[in-house]
Parts: sequence; C-alpha cells; structure tokens
Amino acid sequence: MSTTESDSMDPVIASLSTSFGQVPPAAIPAMLDCILASTGLSPPSLYASLLDAFPNLIKDVIKEDEKLGSDRCNYLTSLVGALCHLLKKFGANNNNALQSFIWRSFIPLLRMVHASDREMRNQIAELFVDVVVETNSWAVVEVTLVPFSLRSVGLSVGVLQRKESDVLECSILQGLTDQVNDLGMVKEQMLSSGGSFPLSISCHILNFMLDAALQSLQATPTSELMVANGCYAENFVGNLIWDLCNVTEKLLLQSLEHRSCMIGFFLPVIFKALVFHCSFDISIRGQTCTLSRKSFLMKIWNCCRALFSLGPLERRDAYNVLSLYLSFFPCTEECEDAEEFDIRAEKEFWDEIKRGLVDKEGLVRKQSLQILKNALHINGGSPSSSGVSEINLCERESIPRGMTKREQWADKEAKSMGVGKICNSDDLHLNSRQQWEAFILLYEMLEEYGTHLVEAAWNHQVSLLLQFSISHVNFASLVNGGVHQNQIQTSSEIFNWLSILWERGFCHDNPQVRCLIMQSFLGIEWKSYGNYAKSVPETFVLGPFIQGLNDPVHHKDFGVKGIYSSTTIEGASLFLQQYTSCLNERKRIAFLSNLASVAKQQSFCRAGLMGLAECIASAARRLDSEAEWGEDAFLVKLEIASESFPQHDKTTLLDVLRFVIESSKQHFNPNYRFRVCEKVLEAAASVVCTFEVPLQILLHFISTLPREFTDYGGFLRVKVQEWLSGCGKKHCCANCCNTEEKLLTSLHDFPKRFTSCDYQVDAVLTYDDEDLEAWEFHAKRWARVLFLASKEEHHFISLFKFIQNYGTDICKQNKDMEWIPVKFLIITLSLVLELQIMQERAAECGTKVRSKSEFSMLETVVRLNNGEVSILFEKFVKTFLHILEELISFANMSCSIFSSSIMMEDVTLPSSVRGKLGGPSQRRLSSSTTTAVLQAVTAMKSVAAISSWCAKFKSDVVLNFAFSFLWEFFLKTISSPSCDLETGAEICLAAYEGLAPVLKALVSMFSPQLLDTIRENDKFLLPKVEGTPLLDSLVLSFLQNINNLLTIGVLARSRRAVLMNWKWLCLESLLTIPSYAYGDGFNVEDSISFFSDATLRLIFTDLVESLENAGEVSVLPMLRSVRLALGLFSRGKFGSVVSSCYGVDVQMMWHLVRASWILHVSCNKRRVAPIAALLSSILHSSVFSDESMHVAENAPGPLKWFVEKVLEEGKKSPRTIRLAALHLTGLWFLNPKTIKYYMKELKLLSLYGSVAFDEDFEAELADNFDARTEVSLLAKNPDFELTEAFINTELYGRVSVSVLFHKLADLADMMGSANETEDCLAALESGKLFLLELLDSAVNDKDLSKELYKKYSAIHRRKIRAWQMICVLSRFARQDSLGQVTQSLHKSLYRNNLPAVRQYLETFAINIYLKFPPLVGENLVPILRDYDMKPQALSSYVFIAANVILHASEAVQYRHLDELLPPIVPLLTSHHHSLRGFTQLLVYQVLCKLFPTSGSGASQTMPLEKRCFEDLKSYLANNSDCRRLRASMEGYLDAYDPKISVTPAGIFINRVEELEFECVPISLLEQVLTFLNDVREDLRCSMARDVVTIKNESLDPDRMDLSSNAKGENLLIQQPKDTCLDFQKKVTLSKHEKNETSVSSFFGNKEIYEQLVEMEKDDQLLDQLLQSRSLAMERVKASQQTFILVASLLDRIPNLAGLARTCEVFKASGLAIADANILSDKQFQLISVTAEKWVPIIEVPVNSVKVFLEKKKREGFSILGLEQTANSIPLDQFVFPTKTVLVLGREKEGIPVDIIHILDACIEIPQLGVVRSLNVHVSGAIALWEYTRQQRSR
Repeated sequence: MSTTESDSMDPVIASLSTSFGQVPPAAIPAMLDCILASTGLSPPSLYASLLDAFPNLIKDVIKEDEKLGSDRCNYLTSLVGALCHLLKKFGANNNNALQSFIWRSFIPLLRMVHASDREMRNQIAELFVDVVVETNSWAVVEVTLVPFSLRSVGLSVGVLQRKESDVLECSILQGLTDQVNDLGMVKEQMLSSGGSFPLSISCHILNFMLDAALQSLQATPTSELMVANGCYAENFVGNLIWDLCNVTEKLLLQSLEHRSCMIGFFLPVIFKALVFHCSFDISIRGQTCTLSRKSFLMKIWNCCRALFSLGPLERRDAYNVLSLYLSFFPCTEECEDAEEFDIRAEKEFWDEIKRGLVDKEGLVRKQSLQILKNALHINGGSPSSSGVSEINLCERESIPRGMTKREQWADKEAKSMGVGKICNSDDLHLNSRQQWEAFILLYEMLEEYGTHLVEAAWNHQVSLLLQFSISHVNFASLVNGGVHQNQIQTSSEIFNWLSILWERGFCHDNPQVRCLIMQSFLGIEWKSYGNYAKSVPETFVLGPFIQGLNDPVHHKDFGVKGIYSSTTIEGASLFLQQYTSCLNERKRIAFLSNLASVAKQQSFCRAGLMGLAECIASAARRLDSEAEWGEDAFLVKLEIASESFPQHDKTTLLDVLRFVIESSKQHFNPNYRFRVCEKVLEAAASVVCTFEVPLQILLHFISTLPREFTDYGGFLRVKVQEWLSGCGKKHCCANCCNTEEKLLTSLHDFPKRFTSCDYQVDAVLTYDDEDLEAWEFHAKRWARVLFLASKEEHHFISLFKFIQNYGTDICKQNKDMEWIPVKFLIITLSLVLELQIMQERAAECGTKVRSKSEFSMLETVVRLNNGEVSILFEKFVKTFLHILEELISFANMSCSIFSSSIMMEDVTLPSSVRGKLGGPSQRRLSSSTTTAVLQAVTAMKSVAAISSWCAKFKSDVVLNFAFSFLWEFFLKTISSPSCDLETGAEICLAAYEGLAPVLKALVSMFSPQLLDTIRENDKFLLPKVEGTPLLDSLVLSFLQNINNLLTIGVLARSRRAVLMNWKWLCLESLLTIPSYAYGDGFNVEDSISFFSDATLRLIFTDLVESLENAGEVSVLPMLRSVRLALGLFSRGKFGSVVSSCYGVDVQMMWHLVRASWILHVSCNKRRVAPIAALLSSILHSSVFSDESMHVAENAPGPLKWFVEKVLEEGKKSPRTIRLAALHLTGLWFLNPKTIKYYMKELKLLSLYGSVAFDEDFEAELADNFDARTEVSLLAKNPDFELTEAFINTELYGRVSVSVLFHKLADLADMMGSANETEDCLAALESGKLFLLELLDSAVNDKDLSKELYKKYSAIHRRKIRAWQMICVLSRFARQDSLGQVTQSLHKSLYRNNLPAVRQYLETFAINIYLKFPPLVGENLVPILRDYDMKPQALSSYVFIAANVILHASEAVQYRHLDELLPPIVPLLTSHHHSLRGFTQLLVYQVLCKLFPTSGSGASQTMPLEKRCFEDLKSYLANNSDCRRLRASMEGYLDAYDPKISVTPAGIFINRVEELEFECVPISLLEQVLTFLNDVREDLRCSMARDVVTIKNESLDPDRMDLSSNAKGENLLIQQPKDTCLDFQKKVTLSKHEKNETSVSSFFGNKEIYEQLVEMEKDDQLLDQLLQSRSLAMERVKASQQTFILVASLLDRIPNLAGLARTCEVFKASGLAIADANILSDKQFQLISVTAEKWVPIIEVPVNSVKVFLEKKKREGFSILGLEQTANSIPLDQFVFPTKTVLVLGREKEGIPVDIIHILDACIEIPQLGVVRSLNVHVSGAIALWEYTRQQRSR
C-alpha cells in the first residue's frame, strides 16, 4: 500500500478504532459492510490497513499481566471480528491473507491475553474458526497454526531441543519449513523459543481446531469445489489426530501439567473422533500410515498401566483417563475391518478397580466407584428404580419366623430403600445387573450413608448376593457380548468383590458399623456353601480380616471373669477352620506360615493376639469329619506318603510361631500368656512332626515357651512331651511313630556335634564372651528339651557315656582345639543347672496332683514320681563324681592364667576393644588372653556347680578334694597382689568372677570341715591373735585386696562397675556363712565367733558408702548384704556370732536410710525384687523394735523418715505401696508399741486407692526367682491367706491394715486375762488412738465431711474406705472414749451420705449399741422420738434400732424391744415413701422373730396391744405390695450379721461377686429405693402412655371432625378471641352476680366491696393490654413463614434449644418437640435466650409424630425429611414448597423407616469432607436457611 493510500486510510482506521469500543461485537459485520459500501474501499485494502494498525490498536488495550475488563474484551472481540469478516470477503483466494492474519494478529493476540481470560480466547478462536470453515482454509491452518502449536507443546518437554527424529518432530518441521513468503521476519520471531504458546493455550487451540473440523466434517458433505481446491477437512482431521495421538502418548507420562492438558484438551476430542471412525489414513512424506482406534486405545491403556504404579497423583490421572474412555466408549461397536479393543476385557483393569475401591484415600475410592459404574452402565444411586426392587416376590409376605425385632426393622428399612425383599424359596434368582446394583448400593452405603441405613441393608443384601451368586454363578457381564464374562463368573471372583465390601466395613469410621460387618461375615454358615469358603481371597484373610480381628471394639467380653476369648474370636476360629479344610497339606502349611507372620508385620492388642493364636490353632486343626480332605485329597495323600514336603516350609512355620509366643510376653498376665502358648503349641503339634525340622529350630521354639508352663507342675508339660514323642495323628506319615526315637537320637548326638571340630587343624581359634554366651544359650535349650523328651532312665545311657569319655580325657584334648574343653564344660554346667531347676520344682510340687482350675480347665498335670527322679539324680551324681577329679585338674591347670607372668605386662588390645571406655562392658584383653581367662572362669563355675549339687545327695572323698581345691582358690585369689597394669587388673577381675560361684558353692556345702579349713588357713592371711573371730582375717583380706584393685584406677569405668558387682556377690556369700552354720543342724561351739564388731562395722560402712552409686546389677547383692549385716548385729548382741557387739545405733541407721533412699530414687525401673529387698533390709525386724529408731526428741527417727518417704513415693508406684503394706503390717503386728508413731501412715494406707491391677507385678512374681525370694522374706501379714488374694489390687493396703487391727483386737481382748502381756496394752492403745483419729477425720476432714458428692467419685471412695476401717476398729471402743465415739457417729449419721457410705455408719453404730446396752435407752430412744429429723437419718436410726433388737443378747433383747419398738411403729405411716417402706420391712422382721404366730382361739384372751401387733404382722405379711418389696430384698436381713460385717472377711470377702466398687454390697435402703423407683417409673410410663393416647385422639381427624361438628361455633362464641393469651386473667363478677352476693356476709363489708371494684378496674385495664398484645401477636404470625420443623425425635437439650433459637431467627411458624416440659430446663433457657417465648412450640410425642405428619399433609403441607438415603436430593438442587414440614432424625439412628414412608421427599446436605456427618442442629439450621433464601428470592 502506497503512502498516499495509507494516509487516506488513517481517518477510517481511527474511526473504526473508536467504533470498536462503542459498537457491540455482533454489529461489527453490518457496520463494515456499510463502510465498504459508502467509501468504495475494497476489502483487501481495508483489511491490510487494519492489519498494519493492529499492533497500535491493541497496545493500549492489553497490558502485561493484567486481566481484561469487559469493555476491553468487547473492543478486542470487535477488532478481531472485523478482520475475520474482511477475510471472508476474500473468497477462496485468501491463503496469504489468512497466513498474515495468523502470524501478525491471531498468534500475538493469544499470547498477550491473560491466561485466566479463557472466555476471551474462546471468542477469538470462534471468530477465526468461522473464517476457516466458511472459506475452507484447513490447508493454511495445517501448515501454520497447527505446526506452531505442536512446536510449543514439544518445547514444553524439550522434544525439539533434543533433536529426536520421531514422527512428531517430522510433522512439525515439515509444516513450518515449507512456508516461504514475505512474512519471514515475523515468522522467525514467532518461531523463537520465547515466541511459543504456553502449554495450556497450545493444547486449547489444537483442541478447538480439531473439534471445529470434526463438526464441519459431520455437518457439510464433501463438494466438488472442495475436491477442485484440494482442501479436505477430512485430511486435516486425520493429520491432526495423528499428531495429537503421538503427542498424547508421550505427554501422558510427563509432568502433572502435561497430563492435565492431555486429559483436559486432547483425549476428549480424540475419543470423540474415534467414536465415529475406526481408523484414519494419513500420508507422511509420501507414505500412507494408518491410525486405528484399537492401536491408540491399547497405547492409552499401557500409559494408564504405567501411571498406576508411579504415585497417587499419577494414579488419579490414570483414573481420569479411564473415566473419559468409558464415557466415550460405553459399549463395543465392532468395526468391519478390525477387531476392537475393549479395556473391560483386561483383567488388570478390574484388578485396579478393586485396588482403588479399598484405597485409603477417599478421592481414589470415589473415582474407582464411578469407573465401575460407567463400566457396568449403572448411573446414579437410585436403587428404588433398579431391578433389585423389582424381583417377583410376594408383596404382602408375612414376617419370617425367627426374626428379632431389630431384624424386622432392618427388613422394613431395606424394603423402603429399594434394596430388595425377602425372597420366596421357589424364586431364588437375581440377574447379573441386579447383583451389581446391590454391590454398588452396599458400597455406597459404607462410604456415604448413616449407620442405621447400613445396618438395614447389609445382612439382607449380602446374604442375597452370596446365596444367588453361588447358587447360579451368574454375577457376570453387563457389557454386550459378555466382554468381562470372566469377571465375576467364578466363585473366586465373587468373593473378590465381596471381600471389598467386607474390607471397607472392617475399617469404617463408626465402630457400630465395624461390629455389624464383622458379625455379618462371621455369621455366614460356610458349611452350607460347601468348599466355597476357600474362594475367599487369601490376601483378604491375612490382611483386612486379621486387622479387623485386632480391633478392640469386637472384643467387649474379652477377659471378663478370666475368660480370654470372645464371640468374635470364636467365630473367626470357626471360619479359619472351614477355610483351611479345603487346602491340601502343602498349601495349609504355607497359609499357616503367612498367617503367623502377620504378628511380625503389625502390633497386636491382647484380644487381637489371642484371636490370632486361636485362628492359627483352628487353621492347623483338622476336622474329624474331614475324611476326604477336600478336593485335593489324593494329592495330599501322595505328598504325605512320599514325605515330599520341603523341610524349610515347616521350619519357617515353627520360626514364625515362635515369634507369636514371644509377642505374648509383652502382655504380662500369666493366664493370658498360657492361653496364647497353648494355642500356638496346639498348632505346631497339629502340622509339624519334631523330626521334620532341624533340631536347632525345635530347641529354639520350645525354649520360647515360658518355663513355668513346661517344667514339673507346668500346665503344658504333658502336651509338649506328647508332641516330642510323636503326635500320633491319622494324617501323619508312617515315620511319625518313630519320632521319639529319632528325636532322642538327635538329642544324644548333640553333645558330640556341639563339641566337634569344624575348623582346620592349624587354625588359631579364640573366642570371647559373646561366643561363650551363645554356646551357653544353645546348651541350656538342649538340656531343657532333653529332660522333656527323655522319660526313662535308659534314655540317658549314651549321655552318661559321653560325659565319662570326654570328662576323663579333658586334660588330654588337643591344645589347638581350645573350644572343645570349654564346650564340654558348658554342656555339664547346663545339665547341672537343669537338674537344680528340676529339684526345686520337685520340692514345690511334691507328690500331689495339681489341676488347672485357675485356668478354668480340669486337666490333671503329670504326677511327679519321686522314686524315678531320685534314681535319675543318683545316676547323674555318680557320673559327675567319676569325672570331678579330672575336672579339678583341668580347672587347676586353667587357673594358672591368674598367676602367670602375663599379668606383669600390657599387650596390644584388639581393635574392637581398643578405646571403648563406655557402653557395654567388654574385657580389655588380647584375644588369646580372653580365651584363656574364659576357660578358667568356666572351669571354676563347672567344678563349683557340680560339687555343690553332688554334695546335696552324697558325701565322697572326691567332694572333700573338690572342697579343698575351691577353698584354696579362694585363698589364692584374695591374697594375690594387685597389679598396676590394665592387663593384670583385668585378669584379677576375672579371678573374682570365678570366685563368686566358688564362694556360693562353698557356703552351700557348709560342714564342720569348713570350720576346720578356716582355722587352718586363717593364719596364712593375717597375724593370728588369740580369740580373733574366724572370718575376720578372711573378710578383711578380701576387702583389702579388692579395694586396692579398685583404688589403683587402671580399670575402665565400666569394668570397675563389673568388679564391684563381683565384690558384693562374694561378700554376700561370706556374710551368709554364720546363718548356714547355725541353720543346718551343725553343733557349733558357743565360744566361736565369726566376726568382730569392728569388722562388721567396717563392712556396714563400706556398704552404706557404696549404696548411693551402686549399679543396677549390684542393688540386690548389696541390699542382701545389708540385711545380713543387720541380722548379725542383732544376733551379736545376744550370742557369740559377733564378738563384743554393740548393735546398730541411730546415727548408723540415718546414714543407711539416706543412702538407700538415694539408691531407690536413682533406679529408673521399679522392679519387685529391689523394692522388696530394700524394705526387708532397711526395715529390718531387729531394728524396728527399737523405739528410738522411730521417734527421737519429738522428731522422726530414721525408720519413720524412711517409711514416710516410701509411702509418699508409693502414691505413684502401686507395687511399692503394696509391698510396703505387706511388710509394715507384719512388723507392726510384731511390735504393737511402735504403731502409735504411724497414725498418719496408717490412715494413708487405709484411704489409699490406685490402679486395680498391675500385670507386671504378677509376671515378675511368676518369672523372676529373685522377686519370689525377696517377697517371701518380707514380714508376713497376720492373716496372710486372706491378704494374699488382694496382693495385686488397690484393696491391698487397707485389707492389710484391717487384718492387722483385727488381730490386734484379739490381743486387746486378752487384757485382764492370765495371758496378758505388754503387747496387749500396746495393741489396745494403738487401736483406740487410730479409731479416734479416723472418726475425727470423718467428722472434720474437708473431703470426708462433705455432704454433696457424686457417686463413684474420689470423695465417695475415700468415705467408704474410712468407714470400712472404722467398722473394723469398733472392737477398740471402750468406756473412756465412748462419748467421743458416739458424738462423732451421730454427727456423721445426721449428715447427707449415699447409701453405700451409710451402711457402714449403721453397722458401726449397731456394734457400739450391742457392745454397750445401756447406751440404747440413754441415746438411741430419744433420737428415734425426734420426728423432725431428716428422713435419710431417721431411716438409718430405724435400721440401727431394728438390728439392735434382732441381734441383742437374750438378756437384754426384750428390754430393747420395749424401748425401741414404740417409737418405730408411728413411722409406718410416714409421709415419706422410702422411710415408710423401709420401716415396714424392718418391723415385719422384728415381729416375725419376736412375735410367734398364735392360734386363732387365743385371740380372745390376748391383750389389746398384742392383738394390734398380730394384726399388723398379718397385714405386712399378706399385703401384696409388702410381699413384693420383701421379695425384692432376697433375704438380705436374714443374711445380715453386724458382728461379721465388722471383720475383714465380712467387709472384703462376703459380697456380691459382680460388684467390684470398693467391695461394697448394695445396702438395704438402696434396694428399697430402687424398688420404689421402679414402681414409680412403671406408673409414670403408664400415665405417659395414657397421655399419648389422649393426644393421639385429639390429633385423629375423625375425632376432630366429630368434635368440631358437635360444638361448632358455640365454642368460638363462648371463648374470646384471645383466650390463648388469658392465662393470668382473674374471674370478674358481673353486675347481676354482685347484686346477688351483696346480701352475703362477706360482701356486706363496704371496704371489701370497694376493693373488689378497684380490682375489676385493674382487670379491665389488663384486658386492654392483652388485646393489644393479641393484635401484636397476630401481626407476628402474619409475618411468619409457613415452615414447621419437627424435632420430636431429638432428646438432647442443646440441640433442641439451638433449633428453637434458629426457628425464631428465621420466623418459622412452629417447632414440634416431644416434651414441652423441657422449656423450663435451665440449660434450654440459657441456650435459647428466650426464643421459646416468640416461636410457637408444639408438643408432639414420639408416638404421635406419624399422626401429626398425616394431619399436616391433609392441610396441604409437603412433608420432607433431612436424611441420607439412596434417593435423597441434594439441598442445593431442591426447590422447597411454600408450605413445608421438615422432619429431623435422631442424632445417631436418623429417621425411622415408618416415618420415611410418609415423606414426600428426602433431602441431604452435600458434604465434601471425611467425617460425613453434621450435628443435627447445624443440619436443621442449614436447611431452614436454604428454605428462607428461596422464599426471599421469590
């Protein structure tokens, strides 16, 4: 265009620019036509000018990163519309113009438009497409815009930069390089990397172009003109689809943005094209390529398969692709030329749906469900219209027999929801679509709906699915031709889909639903389905099912009354038994291994682990009726016959079963662990023969079983022995009978294999502590199983030979094979230890037969034959004595390391040891030295153990030789010089390690020879002085030597701690010698002393100084040493054990208690053994009797200080306070004079309460020998048999104290007798003091004196505990303290207390009055005549008086009757119902006992008062109400004995078993009140039913019509308009009435008459006010909405009050509630803030709701329900009628089914979160607001 033409066009362009901003886009074409016609301009010239001016025109309109307003959008649309209109006028020759428009206008404009202006881009694209379609310019677009957009897509992932020679790159480059025109610079700029489109815009443009081409292709047939021009939309579509398919295939596996664009833009339009075309033929570089629908869909499916495994986001995108596919290809349309691909025929597609339906993420589950619906062509959730409810059934079928009310309700609910109806037995058929709909309905219910809807549909529908599917096997395809015919056509697939429902149910948020689903699953009668149980997926059984079994909600009855099972566990075991009954043996073992392995994968609660053990046992157990063994019976028999089971299968099984047993150890209850071990052992014995697994695995498994269950007297011993000797099962192979022989052979060969050489002869062999520990564990396991498996003496013959052969040659073994002697010593040591355990168990069991009654089993445990055991012991003694001399020689040779020259020099340490100063203790020696030291220590342990054990059975010369050797080793060790080098110190430490078992053996072998040996060797240690105690020099040398070794400081810190432990162990043994000397029947000379006072004080000081820093392993030996030292001090004061002994003074005890307390506090774990040792050591009986240790100078002494600390700490540690109570009560009983110092502590123990059960405590006593030993050394309670039952309960403290004072009362009663001692007086004084102390607390304590407290609260418990103890102390009441006692008693009786507390006050009072009869007339009679007393207190005094009469001695009984019965009789007519009934009971009891029935003839001669009593007795006996009342008491008064009720046994034992609250039985008053309340409640319910009947009659339309017709308008005439408001209006006399009454005396008074006239004026004024209020109320009613909210089903006050407030805010015309009395509730008024005064409240009882709704329906209201049902309409989609009644359901159950039937529609609030439920008040408020919003918009 020339410059002149350009200048002439400027005004036109300017004018157009102005018009673009003012003229609507739709008017632009007409405006341009006018301009062209009026100016004569040609379209090309105007187009060119406008295109040239385009950059300037949009420069000010579009700004960077700024969203366009509507004005600017219209301007741009008009501008582009103008260019496009001009392009249309070019005709067919517009290629160049269109190209220039694309490069210079279209592309730049799209790049400049903001990304969020999608509507703007669509308008521009539509204008452009119109031009292309009208001018048929697809070829231009194909070579310009399409390549540019594809290039932009490729650049987003770097395709073109990588220069990949693929089809995509070729198509792009071909389109761009072939264009040569004058737009080169513009195109080059556009093709730069910065000039490309964003990915979303590129995809949008390509989507738009292809969609337009498809529409054009479908709308316009190919014309001759198109053929002539060579432009076909079909070619464009084919080429573009080819490109887009290639791009989609690549980008689906790229980033999230790329996948989103492919799914949102490309795939929909590609699928749209492929729906109508099976294939496209495309020409690329002269070659024809075919794009088929099948190939592309297969590629897309492969992409989805790849995305499934990449991650959650990729998985969701793959689901989106599948949803698109199913929406475009709902069914298969087969093409003539190609076989079609259908994704529904792919098994992996269905597997992925299954995985998605049980995914943890809710969105994934929703997507999977939608895909399933699309695949099955099931839309929405409207089961009422589905075929499920259209089964040919009887509509009016009677209720099936055997259905409970709940099941009947569920059946009705199911029918109302369209789930289906109970089928006739003649018509058991469901088609596949109905089954799928049922499955989807159930799944949606689990995901979306309320609990009651799930419950209504579940059992019914699952049973239909299971029954029909298995019966007909037609749960199959819905797709044409049966594309997924195999999907649910087999039984395994049926259960695959059902398992999805079960899995979702097991992990439901609502515990009620979880229980329902579990009960439903376990309730299936699997036997009735034959072998179909095996079709349940194993992954489901091992996964969701076992996880569900681990849910505590299913085991509410678990552990009750010691029964460790539940109905769920029993059902699960039955299912597993049926499930595995169809498996062959190989599969069964594999399944068992997988099942037991679950214990490794997740943690189990107690019930869950017990359930797992039961399931394992059931799965392993074969049914007796299992003759055929399922369908694989022949294979099973072949496998068993050929012994073809791989050994590792059963080995693996036994190993995982061992893990289950170990898991049970974290639950400490021994009964529970026994059950788990029993079931696991049963499973192992059922499937594993012991010879089939390696011996090491078998030993490891059996060693995992707790010893107390397998040792002599153990409850599993017989079962283990039976298993080891051969299971004897029918299904086992022929070799099973040889199990015992094979096992014994293997066990006898073990020592040879264990000690054999597995290394090369020239190898340098060393070992360390870890190796030695592993060998010891292995040998101990072997020894344990050996004695279990060997039943007869001849079974040990080979073992005896082995011991003799190896033992006699132990010194001659090859020096290079150093482990052979050590391993042999380990073998012998393990045998000795096992024999010692056998001996201990034999001593415990004796010869009596024990039973498992404590485990609720009556199985007799094997009887221990003492004769056989004795013979066996003699054989072992003989064998050990045969080799003992050789062992001593070997030990002597090995111990040379302790005195060798290696001690004098350090050697290089191994790298594993060097530099380790902390952490686990490790010997700091070279490897060879460590080996030598370990050999010496092991040899000394073996010699000491064998000698000690053999000495118990036989005395022999060899034993004397062994004794001398051990004593010599002791002397050498304590006299060896200390070394200042680390290596030498380590070897000395090892010597002391060997010395500890040596000293223990020497002490246990104590004999007169020991004394002689001590005398002979004493002179070698220290200079001998005449009269020096025997052990002084030995102990002093020992302490000096070991302390020097510690002082040198060359040992590492951890090694010093180890040495300290050996020091205290050795010292404990030395201090034990005197007790052995005097305790084993030896005659020790009286002149012999073992220690001097100075030496004993030195030992004591050393112990006390070391206590504060003692290590955990040293605590027990140190405390035992303290106990022994205190015992020696005590004996030293009265005997010759310690010479010149002065005992322990207070200062020494202060040091001890403070050091020991620091030790106790520093221990992190509160173990039973250390606590018991601490108590028995510090609170030693020898020092506890010294009063100066308790109180000194009015300050706490050391023992009292220590007791205070222990009990204070015991508040946080139940076991501490229980053990302290056990020990202290025993000491107090032995020393009554000390009790007066511990009133505060006694009160704490009496009122103490903590956790009820400590399982750790039980376990430690059962498993830990030290714990049992230390507890046995505590001071015994006076009545140990009674208190032992409570040792592990919160009752133990006060039970112990009550038993203590009960026994002290026996002592106190001995006062004045010949047996009186000073302890008797101390017992009496302490009891009186404690009684007064507790009574004072009960009256004056802040908590104990409270009158207002809650039942079962802490105060309630403390009150009960206090009065229980006061009852026990009633025996200490004496005349001198009687006044104080009765004063406190009456104060407490006058106060308000719960019946549980009052019964103890009454019992105490009864015993006081029985003990002091004169007090009755002086005190009790005046109280009973006080009739203004509180009824509660008066009831107590009536009970006291009646029982005083009934239980008084014969001497005073009738005197009490004369005094007490007259004031009681008037109370029979009391206005207080409970007092009246209570008195009737008691009076009748008195009359029956003291007024025997007289003959009828004697009535004439009876005195009047006696006849009155006879008639009264007759009335009370025959009156029906009185009989009912007595019958409800169940003989309480006959069984009540006040004297027994104050004993510990009466308080804590004689009680109702079911009641566990503080051992409190139900009192008589409480029973009377319960009875009267029940009667009153029955009456109230009857009256309520009558009220409901009356209200229903008033709502009955027939009765209402009749009533209105009968009275009609007369009623309206009689009542004023505002009658409803006249609730306060007074009665006003008319003038006529006034005249008639003027003659009366009352109105004859003029003043009174004037007052009445004034009152009438006031009434008239009130009438006017009420009328004005009535008008105001009418105006309020007129403005109300015709909306009634029915909340009668709700019962929670906050919800009702909130709804009242909501109804008032939105002016609802009414709120229906069940009970109008709730309006006066304070909580309601607080929340409603007076709303109930302004909104009409209608009382509609629950039983009347149905009648009320029907009435409102007749009045024209629409009845709606707010409920989640299958047909509920979302709230935002529902249009409310003007007259609406909205029904709200119950908080949990929702709307009942009978009301749902009345509803016109159900609405629900759409929910997006996880919880899936709203509070009912919130839901009602939302619905009411939506109604209000719609009414306002109208």
